[in-house]
Amino acid sequence: MSTIRKTITLTDQQDAWIKAQIDAGHYTNDSECIRNLIRREQERGADIDAIRKALIDGENSGEPQPFDPAAFKRRMKLAHG
Repeated sequence: MSTIRKTITLTDQQDAWIKAQIDAGHYTNDSECIRNLIRREQERGADIDAIRKALIDGENSGEPQPFDPAAFKRRMKLAHG
């Protein structure tokens, strides 16, 4: 994978936070920290997309059916002991 050099501007508070992460041993340099933040945000976005899809699928699955918790427990006991 190729890399691209970027120049970014941070506030003093953001820079101090990144330096604290490096000083704590979580990262070896600024770039590693920022790349990890981007990866985490990408994963979070994918998780949110999956939740949205599941909600839409649920909404499109038809009318809700009544739920009987006692019957559910009985079925689970029969199926799983």
